[in-house]
Amino acid sequence: MLPQYPVHSILFLDIETVPQYASFNEVPEAWKHLWERKAGTLLRNREEETPESIYERAGIYAEFGRIVCISCGIVQGSAGQRKMIMKSFYGNDEKQLLQAFSEMLQKFAANEQKYLCAHNGKEFDFPYLCRRMLINGVSIPLLLNTAGKKPWEVNHLDTMELWKFGDFKSYTTLNLLAHALGVPTPKDDIDGSMVADVFYKEQQIERIVTYCQKDVVTVAQIFLKMNGEPLIAEQNIEYK
Repeated sequence: MLPQYPVHSILFLDIETVPQYASFNEVPEAWKHLWERKAGTLLRNREEETPESIYERAGIYAEFGRIVCISCGIVQGSAGQRKMIMKSFYGNDEKQLLQAFSEMLQKFAANEQKYLCAHNGKEFDFPYLCRRMLINGVSIPLLLNTAGKKPWEVNHLDTMELWKFGDFKSYTTLNLLAHALGVPTPKDDIDGSMVADVFYKEQQIERIVTYCQKDVVTVAQIFLKMNGEPLIAEQNIEYK
């Protein structure tokens, strides 16, 4: 059992990101040079690869990527009678979806102490969101922003960090952790490596949203399992 957090005060979330451009050929010259320098640190001892061949990885870096979907969910009800309410912000206009998410987050955290929870959120989702908001000129909500805060003032939870129990060597994927804990994982028609192609080539953002929402549900179920609570039944998950 983990230290108890009021589950109704937690916003579970996940983001999906893609490179700024559909292909390396479309990248402006100045940005190509910057990516080549970044890629140089990623390609050490990998002579078979080039900055162009690994451009699909640009989406995981906030300077070279952008957010196309933010899915989040809150858990309501008492133990054994839980339900989950899901909402997603998505589309081609990153600034617009970030602004809408920021406004929602400010309302969510307006009246009482609230928390954010994601898998590997402290290393990826939370800082990525802050960086892209800053780049887009969107106000960073207080709950998300860690600047100037002491560690105990940051209300960020991370299921991967909770699973580490102080072990700094281990990286455990969401799928692996779910299987280890016996949390059902819905079968997906895409995975993270396919998001950019689905967005740019197939232009099927709805598939990305579905994939992102499923990850949020899995994060919430893992958190409940870690706290010794029953899982939420599929029919009690509501999508808005």
